[in-house]
Amino acid sequence: MNSRYKQWLEHPSIDPETKETLKSMNEAEIEEAFAEDLAFGTGGMRGIVGPGNSRLNTYTVRKAVYGYAQFLLERHSDATRRGVAIAHDNRRGSKAFTEAAIGVLTALGFVVHAFEELRITPMLSYAVRKLNAAGGIMVTASHNPPEYNGVKMYDEHGCQLVPSLADQVIDQVESVEDYLSIDTKPLEDAREEGLLNELGREMDDAYLDAVSDVQFAKDAKKQLKVVFTPLHGAAGEIGRRALEENGFEVHTVDGQMEPDPDFSTVDSPNPENPSAFALAKQLGEKIGADLLIATDPDGDRLAVMARHEGRYEFLSGNQTGALFIDYILSRRKERGILPEAGGVYNTVVTSEFGATIARSYGMEVISTLTGFKFIGEQMRQIEDADQTFIMGYEESYGYVLRDIVRDKDSIQAALLAAELADALKREGRTMVDYLDKLYQTYGAFRDKLINVVLKGREGKEAIENILADFRKQPPRTLIGRDLLVQEDYREGVRIENEEERPLDYPVSNVLKYIYTDDCWFVLRPSGTEPKLKIYLNVKADSIDAADRALENMESEIIKRVEPHKPKQ
Repeated sequence: MNSRYKQWLEHPSIDPETKETLKSMNEAEIEEAFAEDLAFGTGGMRGIVGPGNSRLNTYTVRKAVYGYAQFLLERHSDATRRGVAIAHDNRRGSKAFTEAAIGVLTALGFVVHAFEELRITPMLSYAVRKLNAAGGIMVTASHNPPEYNGVKMYDEHGCQLVPSLADQVIDQVESVEDYLSIDTKPLEDAREEGLLNELGREMDDAYLDAVSDVQFAKDAKKQLKVVFTPLHGAAGEIGRRALEENGFEVHTVDGQMEPDPDFSTVDSPNPENPSAFALAKQLGEKIGADLLIATDPDGDRLAVMARHEGRYEFLSGNQTGALFIDYILSRRKERGILPEAGGVYNTVVTSEFGATIARSYGMEVISTLTGFKFIGEQMRQIEDADQTFIMGYEESYGYVLRDIVRDKDSIQAALLAAELADALKREGRTMVDYLDKLYQTYGAFRDKLINVVLKGREGKEAIENILADFRKQPPRTLIGRDLLVQEDYREGVRIENEEERPLDYPVSNVLKYIYTDDCWFVLRPSGTEPKLKIYLNVKADSIDAADRALENMESEIIKRVEPHKPKQ
Protein backbone atom coordinates (compact mmCIF):
# COMPACT_ATOMS: atom_id res chain seq x y z
CA MET A 1 0.00 0.00 0.00
CA ASN A 2 1.23 3.51 -0.86
CA SER A 3 2.68 4.90 2.39
CA ARG A 4 1.30 8.41 1.87
CA TYR A 5 -2.13 7.00 1.04
CA LYS A 6 -2.03 4.93 4.21
CA GLN A 7 -1.02 7.99 6.24
CA TRP A 8 -4.04 9.95 4.94
CA LEU A 9 -6.39 7.02 5.44
CA GLU A 10 -5.34 6.54 9.06
CA HIS A 11 -4.65 10.13 10.12
CA PRO A 12 -7.11 11.39 12.79
CA SER A 13 -7.28 14.88 11.24
CA ILE A 14 -8.62 13.70 7.87
CA ASP A 15 -12.37 14.32 7.69
CA PRO A 16 -14.78 11.36 7.19
CA GLU A 17 -15.91 12.46 3.71
CA THR A 18 -12.32 12.54 2.43
CA LYS A 19 -11.65 9.13 3.96
CA GLU A 20 -14.66 7.67 2.14
CA THR A 21 -13.36 9.11 -1.14
CA LEU A 22 -9.93 7.62 -0.43
CA LYS A 23 -11.44 4.18 0.16
CA SER A 24 -13.23 4.32 -3.20
CA MET A 25 -10.05 5.05 -5.21
CA ASN A 26 -8.44 2.40 -7.42
CA GLU A 27 -4.68 1.77 -7.64
CA ALA A 28 -4.13 4.07 -10.62
CA GLU A 29 -6.01 6.91 -8.92
CA ILE A 30 -4.05 6.40 -5.71
CA GLU A 31 -0.78 6.46 -7.62
CA GLU A 32 -1.65 9.77 -9.30
CA ALA A 33 -3.04 11.42 -6.15
CA PHE A 34 -0.02 10.49 -4.02
CA ALA A 35 2.84 10.53 -6.55
CA GLU A 36 4.60 13.65 -5.22
CA ASP A 37 3.84 16.72 -3.16
CA LEU A 38 1.91 19.41 -4.98
CA ALA A 39 4.52 22.09 -5.57
CA PHE A 40 4.29 25.68 -4.41
CA GLY A 41 5.53 27.59 -7.45
CA THR A 42 6.36 31.22 -8.15
CA GLY A 43 2.68 32.19 -8.36
CA GLY A 44 1.36 30.01 -5.55
CA MET A 45 -0.12 26.52 -5.66
CA ARG A 46 -2.33 25.14 -8.44
CA GLY A 47 -3.54 21.63 -9.16
CA ILE A 48 -6.39 19.22 -9.79
CA VAL A 49 -8.92 19.25 -6.95
CA GLY A 50 -9.10 16.01 -4.95
CA PRO A 51 -7.66 14.14 -1.98
CA GLY A 52 -3.96 13.37 -1.80
CA ASN A 53 -0.68 15.22 -1.42
CA SER A 54 -0.46 15.63 -5.23
CA ARG A 55 -3.86 17.34 -5.38
CA LEU A 56 -5.36 20.62 -4.22
CA ASN A 57 -7.53 20.12 -1.16
CA THR A 58 -8.16 21.60 2.29
CA TYR A 59 -4.99 20.03 3.67
CA THR A 60 -2.58 21.09 0.92
CA VAL A 61 -4.12 24.58 1.00
CA ARG A 62 -3.53 24.75 4.75
CA LYS A 63 0.10 23.79 4.16
CA ALA A 64 0.57 26.55 1.57
CA VAL A 65 -1.16 29.16 3.73
CA TYR A 66 0.77 28.18 6.86
CA GLY A 67 4.08 28.56 5.00
CA TYR A 68 2.95 31.89 3.57
CA ALA A 69 1.91 33.08 7.05
CA GLN A 70 5.37 32.24 8.44
CA PHE A 71 6.88 34.27 5.60
CA LEU A 72 4.69 37.26 6.51
CA LEU A 73 5.54 36.96 10.20
CA GLU A 74 9.25 37.09 9.39
CA ARG A 75 8.85 39.93 6.88
CA HIS A 76 6.56 42.28 8.85
CA SER A 77 6.62 42.89 12.60
CA ASP A 78 3.01 44.08 12.41
CA ALA A 79 1.78 41.36 10.03
CA THR A 80 -0.94 39.97 12.31
CA ARG A 81 -2.41 43.41 13.02
CA ARG A 82 -2.40 44.51 9.36
CA GLY A 83 -3.77 41.14 8.37
CA VAL A 84 -4.29 39.32 5.09
CA ALA A 85 -6.98 40.02 2.47
CA ILE A 86 -8.67 36.97 0.90
CA ALA A 87 -10.99 36.56 -2.07
CA HIS A 88 -12.21 33.60 -4.09
CA ASP A 89 -13.90 32.86 -7.40
CA ASN A 90 -16.47 30.18 -8.20
CA ARG A 91 -14.26 27.17 -8.88
CA ARG A 92 -14.72 23.80 -7.24
CA GLY A 93 -13.83 23.98 -3.56
CA SER A 94 -13.09 27.72 -3.59
CA LYS A 95 -15.29 28.55 -0.61
CA ALA A 96 -13.97 25.62 1.45
CA PHE A 97 -10.38 26.50 0.59
CA THR A 98 -11.01 30.12 1.57
CA GLU A 99 -12.40 29.04 4.94
CA ALA A 100 -9.41 26.73 5.40
CA ALA A 101 -7.07 29.67 4.79
CA ILE A 102 -9.01 31.85 7.23
CA GLY A 103 -8.81 29.09 9.84
CA VAL A 104 -5.02 28.79 9.55
CA LEU A 105 -4.36 32.52 9.58
CA THR A 106 -6.66 33.40 12.49
CA ALA A 107 -5.24 30.51 14.55
CA LEU A 108 -1.89 32.27 14.16
CA GLY A 109 -3.42 35.55 15.33
CA PHE A 110 -3.84 37.25 11.95
CA VAL A 111 -6.73 39.56 11.19
CA VAL A 112 -8.31 38.37 7.94
CA HIS A 113 -10.12 40.72 5.55
CA ALA A 114 -12.35 38.32 3.62
CA PHE A 115 -14.83 39.12 0.88
CA GLU A 116 -18.25 37.74 1.80
CA GLU A 117 -19.05 36.55 -1.73
CA LEU A 118 -17.30 35.79 -5.02
CA ARG A 119 -14.90 38.50 -6.12
CA ILE A 120 -12.38 38.96 -8.91
CA THR A 121 -8.59 38.94 -8.67
CA PRO A 122 -8.06 42.69 -9.26
CA MET A 123 -10.43 43.44 -6.37
CA LEU A 124 -8.23 41.33 -4.11
CA SER A 125 -5.20 43.37 -5.20
CA TYR A 126 -7.18 46.57 -4.65
CA ALA A 127 -8.27 45.47 -1.14
CA VAL A 128 -4.69 44.69 -0.10
CA ARG A 129 -3.65 48.22 -1.04
CA LYS A 130 -6.78 49.92 0.29
CA LEU A 131 -6.56 48.20 3.69
CA ASN A 132 -2.76 48.34 3.97
CA ALA A 133 -2.79 44.59 4.55
CA ALA A 134 0.46 42.67 4.96
CA GLY A 135 -0.49 40.42 2.04
CA GLY A 136 -3.28 38.75 0.13
CA ILE A 137 -4.55 35.39 -1.07
CA MET A 138 -6.70 34.73 -4.14
CA VAL A 139 -8.34 31.32 -4.44
CA THR A 140 -8.57 30.64 -8.19
CA ALA A 141 -7.09 28.69 -11.08
CA SER A 142 -7.76 31.56 -13.49
CA HIS A 143 -8.84 30.08 -16.85
CA ASN A 144 -7.52 26.53 -16.34
CA PRO A 145 -9.91 23.61 -17.00
CA PRO A 146 -12.75 23.02 -14.47
CA GLU A 147 -10.95 20.27 -12.55
CA TYR A 148 -8.27 22.74 -11.38
CA ASN A 149 -8.12 25.24 -8.55
CA GLY A 150 -5.34 27.10 -6.80
CA VAL A 151 -4.17 29.76 -4.37
CA LYS A 152 -2.19 32.83 -5.47
CA MET A 153 -0.19 34.80 -2.91
CA TYR A 154 0.30 38.58 -2.92
CA ASP A 155 2.70 40.97 -1.21
CA GLU A 156 1.76 44.10 0.74
CA HIS A 157 1.60 46.11 -2.50
CA GLY A 158 -1.12 43.90 -4.01
CA CYS A 159 1.36 42.29 -6.41
CA GLN A 160 1.82 38.56 -6.91
CA LEU A 161 5.03 37.36 -5.31
CA VAL A 162 8.12 37.87 -7.47
CA PRO A 163 10.63 34.98 -7.46
CA SER A 164 12.86 36.36 -4.69
CA LEU A 165 9.86 36.48 -2.33
CA ALA A 166 8.23 33.30 -3.63
CA ASP A 167 11.45 31.39 -2.91
CA GLN A 168 11.20 32.44 0.73
CA VAL A 169 7.61 31.18 0.90
CA ILE A 170 8.60 27.93 -0.80
CA ASP A 171 11.26 27.37 1.88
CA GLN A 172 8.64 27.89 4.58
CA VAL A 173 6.09 25.62 2.89
CA GLU A 174 8.63 22.83 2.37
CA SER A 175 9.68 23.02 6.04
CA VAL A 176 6.14 22.20 7.26
CA GLU A 177 6.42 18.69 8.70
CA ASP A 178 2.97 17.40 9.64
CA TYR A 179 0.70 19.54 7.46
CA LEU A 180 -2.26 17.24 8.19
CA SER A 181 -2.22 18.47 11.80
CA ILE A 182 -1.99 22.24 11.24
CA ASP A 183 -4.02 24.08 13.87
CA THR A 184 -7.06 26.01 12.62
CA LYS A 185 -9.62 28.29 14.26
CA PRO A 186 -13.35 27.80 13.60
CA LEU A 187 -14.90 30.60 11.55
CA GLU A 188 -17.36 31.61 14.27
CA ASP A 189 -14.59 31.85 16.88
CA ALA A 190 -12.56 34.07 14.53
CA ARG A 191 -15.57 36.31 14.02
CA GLU A 192 -16.32 36.56 17.76
CA GLU A 193 -12.68 37.37 18.53
CA GLY A 194 -12.66 40.22 16.02
CA LEU A 195 -10.17 38.51 13.73
CA LEU A 196 -12.53 38.32 10.74
CA ASN A 197 -13.30 41.53 8.86
CA GLU A 198 -15.89 40.73 6.20
CA LEU A 199 -15.80 42.88 3.06
CA GLY A 200 -18.90 43.70 1.05
CA ARG A 201 -20.65 46.49 -0.82
CA GLU A 202 -18.54 49.29 0.61
CA MET A 203 -15.34 47.82 -0.88
CA ASP A 204 -17.14 47.16 -4.18
CA ASP A 205 -18.25 50.80 -4.38
CA ALA A 206 -14.76 52.08 -3.63
CA TYR A 207 -13.24 49.86 -6.30
CA LEU A 208 -15.82 50.85 -8.92
CA ASP A 209 -15.29 54.51 -8.17
CA ALA A 210 -11.54 54.10 -8.59
CA VAL A 211 -11.68 52.13 -11.87
CA SER A 212 -14.11 54.60 -13.45
CA ASP A 213 -11.24 57.09 -13.64
CA VAL A 214 -9.59 55.14 -16.47
CA GLN A 215 -12.05 56.96 -18.73
CA PHE A 216 -11.36 60.34 -20.31
CA ALA A 217 -15.02 61.24 -20.86
CA LYS A 218 -16.88 59.30 -18.18
CA ASP A 219 -19.66 61.89 -17.93
CA ALA A 220 -20.39 61.90 -21.69
CA LYS A 221 -23.72 60.47 -22.83
CA LYS A 222 -22.89 57.05 -24.27
CA GLN A 223 -24.24 55.67 -27.55
CA LEU A 224 -22.56 52.27 -27.42
CA LYS A 225 -24.46 49.01 -27.09
CA VAL A 226 -22.39 46.35 -25.29
CA VAL A 227 -22.76 42.59 -24.78
CA PHE A 228 -20.96 41.42 -21.65
CA THR A 229 -20.21 37.90 -20.43
CA PRO A 230 -18.12 36.69 -17.47
CA LEU A 231 -18.07 33.15 -18.97
CA HIS A 232 -19.68 31.75 -15.79
CA GLY A 233 -16.98 33.36 -13.64
CA ALA A 234 -16.86 35.84 -10.76
CA ALA A 235 -16.93 39.07 -12.80
CA GLY A 236 -20.63 39.02 -13.67
CA GLU A 237 -22.06 41.46 -11.14
CA ILE A 238 -19.07 43.80 -10.86
CA GLY A 239 -18.58 43.92 -14.65
CA ARG A 240 -22.24 44.68 -15.31
CA ARG A 241 -22.27 47.38 -12.64
CA ALA A 242 -19.11 49.02 -13.94
CA LEU A 243 -20.46 49.35 -17.46
CA GLU A 244 -24.01 50.35 -16.52
CA GLU A 245 -23.00 52.86 -13.86
CA ASN A 246 -20.78 54.57 -16.42
CA GLY A 247 -23.64 55.02 -18.84
CA PHE A 248 -23.26 52.13 -21.28
CA GLU A 249 -26.21 50.10 -22.54
CA VAL A 250 -25.33 46.61 -21.35
CA HIS A 251 -26.83 43.30 -22.44
CA THR A 252 -25.60 40.25 -20.55
CA VAL A 253 -25.37 36.69 -21.80
CA ASP A 254 -27.85 35.34 -19.27
CA GLY A 255 -26.81 31.71 -19.66
CA GLN A 256 -23.28 32.68 -18.64
CA MET A 257 -23.96 35.20 -15.87
CA GLU A 258 -24.62 32.48 -13.29
CA PRO A 259 -21.35 31.34 -11.65
CA ASP A 260 -20.76 27.75 -12.73
CA PRO A 261 -17.62 25.78 -11.74
CA ASP A 262 -18.16 23.48 -14.72
CA PHE A 263 -18.30 26.37 -17.23
CA SER A 264 -21.01 24.36 -18.94
CA THR A 265 -21.66 26.50 -22.04
CA VAL A 266 -18.03 26.82 -23.24
CA ASP A 267 -15.30 24.36 -24.18
CA SER A 268 -12.83 26.52 -22.29
CA PRO A 269 -13.53 29.49 -19.97
CA ASN A 270 -10.77 31.45 -21.65
CA PRO A 271 -11.66 34.65 -23.53
CA GLU A 272 -8.40 34.29 -25.50
CA ASN A 273 -10.27 31.62 -27.51
CA PRO A 274 -12.70 33.19 -30.01
CA SER A 275 -14.98 30.16 -29.57
CA ALA A 276 -15.79 31.41 -26.04
CA PHE A 277 -17.74 34.26 -27.69
CA ALA A 278 -20.27 31.98 -29.43
CA LEU A 279 -23.27 32.92 -27.24
CA ALA A 280 -22.19 36.54 -26.98
CA LYS A 281 -22.11 36.74 -30.79
CA GLN A 282 -25.61 35.28 -31.02
CA LEU A 283 -26.93 37.91 -28.62
CA GLY A 284 -24.92 40.66 -30.29
CA GLU A 285 -26.32 39.85 -33.71
CA LYS A 286 -29.84 39.73 -32.30
CA ILE A 287 -29.70 43.18 -30.68
CA GLY A 288 -27.16 44.88 -32.98
CA ALA A 289 -24.46 45.33 -30.35
CA ASP A 290 -21.34 47.33 -31.21
CA LEU A 291 -18.95 45.55 -28.86
CA LEU A 292 -18.69 42.13 -27.19
CA ILE A 293 -16.71 41.85 -23.95
CA ALA A 294 -15.70 38.62 -22.18
CA THR A 295 -13.71 38.08 -18.99
CA ASP A 296 -12.12 34.93 -17.60
CA PRO A 297 -13.30 33.16 -14.39
CA ASP A 298 -11.31 35.28 -11.93
CA GLY A 299 -11.85 38.50 -13.86
CA ASP A 300 -8.28 39.53 -14.55
CA ARG A 301 -8.21 38.89 -18.32
CA LEU A 302 -10.41 40.48 -20.96
CA ALA A 303 -10.96 40.02 -24.69
CA VAL A 304 -13.22 41.90 -27.10
CA MET A 305 -14.91 41.45 -30.44
CA ALA A 306 -15.79 44.62 -32.36
CA ARG A 307 -18.56 44.95 -34.93
CA HIS A 308 -17.17 45.96 -38.32
CA GLU A 309 -18.98 45.94 -41.64
CA GLY A 310 -21.74 43.71 -40.28
CA ARG A 311 -19.61 41.07 -38.57
CA TYR A 312 -17.71 40.69 -35.31
CA GLU A 313 -13.91 40.80 -35.48
CA PHE A 314 -11.87 39.22 -32.67
CA LEU A 315 -8.98 41.40 -31.48
CA SER A 316 -5.78 39.88 -30.13
CA GLY A 317 -4.26 40.99 -26.84
CA ASN A 318 -1.51 42.80 -28.73
CA GLN A 319 -4.02 44.63 -30.93
CA THR A 320 -6.16 45.72 -27.99
CA GLY A 321 -3.05 46.87 -26.14
CA ALA A 322 -1.92 48.95 -29.12
CA LEU A 323 -5.36 50.58 -29.38
CA PHE A 324 -5.31 51.42 -25.67
CA ILE A 325 -1.83 52.95 -25.91
CA ASP A 326 -2.67 55.20 -28.84
CA TYR A 327 -6.02 56.22 -27.36
CA ILE A 328 -4.56 57.06 -23.93
CA LEU A 329 -1.58 58.97 -25.30
CA SER A 330 -3.55 60.85 -27.96
CA ARG A 331 -6.13 61.92 -25.37
CA ARG A 332 -3.38 62.99 -22.97
CA LYS A 333 -1.73 64.96 -25.76
CA GLU A 334 -5.02 66.68 -26.68
CA ARG A 335 -5.49 67.75 -23.05
CA GLY A 336 -1.91 68.88 -22.56
CA ILE A 337 -1.19 66.24 -19.93
CA LEU A 338 1.26 64.08 -21.87
CA PRO A 339 4.13 63.53 -19.42
CA GLU A 340 7.73 64.27 -20.34
CA ALA A 341 8.73 61.00 -18.72
CA GLY A 342 6.09 58.31 -19.13
CA GLY A 343 6.39 54.55 -18.97
CA VAL A 344 4.56 51.79 -20.82
CA TYR A 345 5.22 48.29 -19.49
CA ASN A 346 4.96 45.04 -21.43
CA THR A 347 6.69 41.65 -21.56
CA VAL A 348 9.39 40.11 -23.73
CA VAL A 349 6.71 38.18 -25.67
CA THR A 350 4.55 41.25 -26.37
CA SER A 351 4.39 42.59 -29.94
CA GLU A 352 6.42 45.66 -30.91
CA PHE A 353 3.20 47.21 -32.24
CA GLY A 354 2.20 48.98 -29.03
CA ALA A 355 5.81 49.75 -28.11
CA THR A 356 6.37 51.49 -31.45
CA ILE A 357 3.29 53.66 -30.88
CA ALA A 358 4.35 54.52 -27.33
CA ARG A 359 7.84 55.57 -28.42
CA SER A 360 6.37 57.81 -31.12
CA TYR A 361 4.82 59.85 -28.27
CA GLY A 362 8.15 60.01 -26.46
CA MET A 363 7.32 57.34 -23.89
CA GLU A 364 9.79 54.82 -22.52
CA VAL A 365 8.88 51.14 -22.99
CA ILE A 366 10.06 48.67 -20.34
CA SER A 367 9.78 44.94 -21.03
CA THR A 368 9.69 42.33 -18.28
CA LEU A 369 9.57 38.54 -18.23
CA THR A 370 6.14 36.97 -18.71
CA GLY A 371 3.98 37.13 -15.61
CA PHE A 372 2.14 40.25 -14.49
CA LYS A 373 3.97 40.19 -11.17
CA PHE A 374 6.99 41.61 -12.96
CA ILE A 375 4.95 44.52 -14.31
CA GLY A 376 3.53 45.06 -10.82
CA GLU A 377 7.07 45.11 -9.46
CA GLN A 378 8.02 47.81 -11.97
CA MET A 379 4.98 49.86 -10.96
CA ARG A 380 6.15 49.82 -7.36
CA GLN A 381 9.69 50.86 -8.31
CA ILE A 382 8.51 54.10 -9.96
CA GLU A 383 6.22 55.16 -7.09
CA ASP A 384 8.74 57.74 -5.88
CA ALA A 385 10.37 58.39 -9.27
CA ASP A 386 9.71 61.12 -11.82
CA GLN A 387 8.27 58.71 -14.37
CA THR A 388 4.48 58.63 -14.93
CA PHE A 389 2.82 55.23 -15.22
CA ILE A 390 0.84 55.10 -18.48
CA MET A 391 -0.23 51.46 -18.64
CA GLY A 392 1.00 47.88 -18.38
CA TYR A 393 -0.09 44.96 -20.52
CA GLU A 394 0.83 41.57 -21.90
CA GLU A 395 -0.17 39.72 -25.06
CA SER A 396 -2.24 37.24 -23.04
CA TYR A 397 -5.10 39.74 -22.62
CA GLY A 398 -4.03 41.32 -19.36
CA TYR A 399 -4.09 45.11 -18.83
CA VAL A 400 -3.70 47.59 -16.00
CA LEU A 401 -4.44 51.21 -16.85
CA ARG A 402 -4.47 52.95 -13.50
CA ASP A 403 -2.20 52.24 -10.55
CA ILE A 404 -4.90 51.20 -8.10
CA VAL A 405 -4.10 47.50 -8.47
CA ARG A 406 -0.89 45.63 -9.17
CA ASP A 407 -2.35 42.83 -11.26
CA LYS A 408 -4.32 42.48 -14.47
CA ASP A 409 -7.73 44.16 -14.31
CA SER A 410 -10.50 43.24 -16.73
CA ILE A 411 -12.85 45.91 -15.37
CA GLN A 412 -10.43 48.75 -16.06
CA ALA A 413 -9.93 47.31 -19.54
CA ALA A 414 -13.67 46.86 -20.13
CA LEU A 415 -14.39 50.50 -19.34
CA LEU A 416 -11.61 51.85 -21.55
CA ALA A 417 -12.54 49.51 -24.43
CA ALA A 418 -16.16 50.60 -24.19
CA GLU A 419 -15.25 54.30 -24.08
CA LEU A 420 -12.92 53.90 -27.07
CA ALA A 421 -15.57 52.05 -29.09
CA ASP A 422 -18.15 54.67 -28.13
CA ALA A 423 -15.89 57.55 -29.22
CA LEU A 424 -15.25 55.81 -32.55
CA LYS A 425 -18.98 55.16 -33.07
CA ARG A 426 -19.60 58.89 -32.80
CA GLU A 427 -17.11 59.36 -35.65
CA GLY A 428 -18.68 56.60 -37.74
CA ARG A 429 -15.66 54.33 -37.23
CA THR A 430 -14.92 51.03 -35.51
CA MET A 431 -12.00 49.56 -33.60
CA VAL A 432 -11.00 47.72 -36.79
CA ASP A 433 -10.91 51.04 -38.67
CA TYR A 434 -8.73 52.44 -35.90
CA LEU A 435 -6.38 49.45 -36.14
CA ASP A 436 -6.09 49.87 -39.91
CA LYS A 437 -5.10 53.51 -39.43
CA LEU A 438 -2.43 52.49 -36.92
CA TYR A 439 -1.12 49.86 -39.35
CA GLN A 440 -0.84 52.51 -42.06
CA THR A 441 1.03 54.81 -39.71
CA TYR A 442 3.35 52.38 -37.91
CA GLY A 443 3.48 49.28 -40.12
CA ALA A 444 1.45 46.08 -40.29
CA PHE A 445 2.38 44.13 -37.17
CA ARG A 446 1.00 40.59 -36.91
CA ASP A 447 1.54 37.98 -34.21
CA LYS A 448 0.61 34.42 -33.38
CA LEU A 449 0.97 32.04 -30.45
CA ILE A 450 1.54 28.36 -31.20
CA ASN A 451 0.97 25.87 -28.38
CA VAL A 452 2.87 22.62 -28.88
CA VAL A 453 1.25 20.25 -26.36
CA LEU A 454 3.65 17.49 -25.24
CA LYS A 455 2.34 15.48 -22.29
CA GLY A 456 4.08 13.10 -19.93
CA ARG A 457 7.74 12.48 -19.23
CA GLU A 458 8.55 12.02 -22.92
CA GLY A 459 6.88 15.32 -23.69
CA LYS A 460 8.89 17.12 -21.02
CA GLU A 461 12.11 15.65 -22.44
CA ALA A 462 11.05 16.68 -25.94
CA ILE A 463 10.58 20.30 -24.82
CA GLU A 464 14.06 20.31 -23.27
CA ASN A 465 15.51 18.83 -26.47
CA ILE A 466 13.82 21.48 -28.62
CA LEU A 467 15.25 24.27 -26.48
CA ALA A 468 18.69 22.64 -26.48
CA ASP A 469 18.59 22.36 -30.28
CA PHE A 470 17.78 26.04 -30.74
CA ARG A 471 20.40 27.06 -28.17
CA LYS A 472 23.05 25.06 -29.98
CA GLN A 473 22.09 26.12 -33.50
CA PRO A 474 19.80 29.18 -33.73
CA PRO A 475 18.32 29.92 -37.17
CA ARG A 476 20.71 32.45 -38.73
CA THR A 477 18.09 33.43 -41.29
CA LEU A 478 14.33 33.18 -41.07
CA ILE A 479 11.83 34.00 -43.85
CA GLY A 480 14.71 35.75 -45.63
CA ARG A 481 15.59 37.95 -42.68
CA ASP A 482 18.91 37.95 -40.82
CA LEU A 483 19.39 37.17 -37.13
CA LEU A 484 20.39 40.29 -35.19
CA VAL A 485 20.03 39.39 -31.51
CA GLN A 486 19.84 36.25 -29.39
CA GLU A 487 18.51 36.47 -25.84
CA ASP A 488 18.80 33.52 -23.46
CA TYR A 489 17.02 34.22 -20.19
CA ARG A 490 18.20 31.01 -18.56
CA GLU A 491 21.85 31.82 -19.15
CA GLY A 492 21.25 35.56 -18.68
CA VAL A 493 22.99 36.67 -21.89
CA ARG A 494 22.19 38.81 -24.92
CA ILE A 495 24.31 38.25 -28.03
CA GLU A 496 24.44 41.03 -30.62
CA ASN A 497 27.15 41.44 -33.27
CA GLU A 498 28.89 38.44 -31.67
CA GLU A 499 29.25 40.38 -28.42
CA GLU A 500 27.76 39.03 -25.20
CA ARG A 501 26.11 41.28 -22.64
CA PRO A 502 24.34 40.28 -19.40
CA LEU A 503 20.54 40.34 -19.27
CA ASP A 504 19.16 41.91 -16.11
CA TYR A 505 16.22 39.53 -15.63
CA PRO A 506 15.37 36.69 -13.23
CA VAL A 507 16.42 33.28 -14.53
CA SER A 508 13.79 31.77 -16.85
CA ASN A 509 14.05 29.03 -19.47
CA VAL A 510 13.14 31.33 -22.36
CA LEU A 511 14.82 31.97 -25.73
CA LYS A 512 14.22 34.99 -27.97
CA TYR A 513 15.58 35.52 -31.50
CA ILE A 514 15.28 38.94 -33.13
CA TYR A 515 15.69 39.43 -36.89
CA THR A 516 15.75 42.38 -39.28
CA ASP A 517 12.56 44.37 -39.94
CA ASP A 518 11.00 43.90 -36.47
CA CYS A 519 10.65 40.13 -36.86
CA TRP A 520 11.18 37.82 -33.86
CA PHE A 521 10.11 34.62 -32.16
CA VAL A 522 10.25 33.28 -28.60
CA LEU A 523 10.33 29.73 -27.20
CA ARG A 524 8.94 29.36 -23.68
CA PRO A 525 7.75 26.26 -21.79
CA SER A 526 4.44 26.84 -20.03
CA GLY A 527 4.73 27.15 -16.27
CA THR A 528 1.37 25.47 -15.58
CA GLU A 529 0.69 23.11 -18.51
CA PRO A 530 2.64 20.43 -20.46
CA LYS A 531 3.32 22.52 -23.55
CA LEU A 532 5.86 24.64 -25.36
CA LYS A 533 4.69 28.13 -26.27
CA ILE A 534 6.07 29.64 -29.47
CA TYR A 535 5.43 33.34 -29.96
CA LEU A 536 5.75 34.71 -33.51
CA ASN A 537 5.86 38.38 -34.48
CA VAL A 538 6.36 40.02 -37.88
CA LYS A 539 6.06 43.44 -39.48
CA ALA A 540 5.43 44.25 -43.15
CA ASP A 541 4.15 47.04 -45.38
CA SER A 542 0.69 45.50 -45.64
CA ILE A 543 -1.53 43.10 -43.73
CA ASP A 544 -1.46 40.57 -46.58
CA ALA A 545 2.33 40.62 -46.69
CA ALA A 546 2.55 40.33 -42.89
CA ASP A 547 0.13 37.39 -42.83
CA ARG A 548 2.15 35.58 -45.50
CA ALA A 549 5.36 36.22 -43.56
CA LEU A 550 3.74 34.92 -40.37
CA GLU A 551 2.57 31.75 -42.11
CA ASN A 552 6.05 31.14 -43.55
CA MET A 553 7.71 31.77 -40.20
CA GLU A 554 5.44 29.23 -38.51
CA SER A 555 6.23 26.66 -41.19
CA GLU A 556 10.00 27.09 -40.84
CA ILE A 557 9.99 26.88 -37.04
CA ILE A 558 7.64 23.88 -36.88
CA LYS A 559 9.98 22.01 -39.26
CA ARG A 560 12.67 22.40 -36.60
CA VAL A 561 10.35 21.31 -33.79
CA GLU A 562 8.64 18.27 -35.36
CA PRO A 563 11.60 15.82 -35.28
CA HIS A 564 11.82 16.20 -31.49
CA LYS A 565 8.19 15.30 -30.76
CA PRO A 566 7.62 11.83 -29.26
CA LYS A 567 6.45 9.14 -31.68
CA GLN A 568 2.76 8.35 -31.25
